[in-house]
Amino acid sequence: MGTFSIWHWLIVLVIVALVFGTKKIRNIGADLGGAVKGFKEGMKDPNAKEADATTAAAEAAPAQRVASNETIDVQAKEKSSTH
Repeated sequence: MGTFSIWHWLIVLVIVALVFGTKKIRNIGADLGGAVKGFKEGMKDPNAKEADATTAAAEAAPAQRVASNETIDVQAKEKSSTH
């Protein structure tokens, strides 16, 4: 009578599924996952937002070069339309 075997846990799982229904259990899982995700985002370092802003500024740099009338050599590929 010490620990429960795998069969005991399977019977408990089936009873819980019958009582609550699989949809309710799925919703609880989704809510729990959202709470964990929100907790992780809340625990992030506040300085990380500054790093994200720096990355966004670096990605905007090519647009600034185009605006300054510099020539950029590229090869264009024709997009085939397969409708």
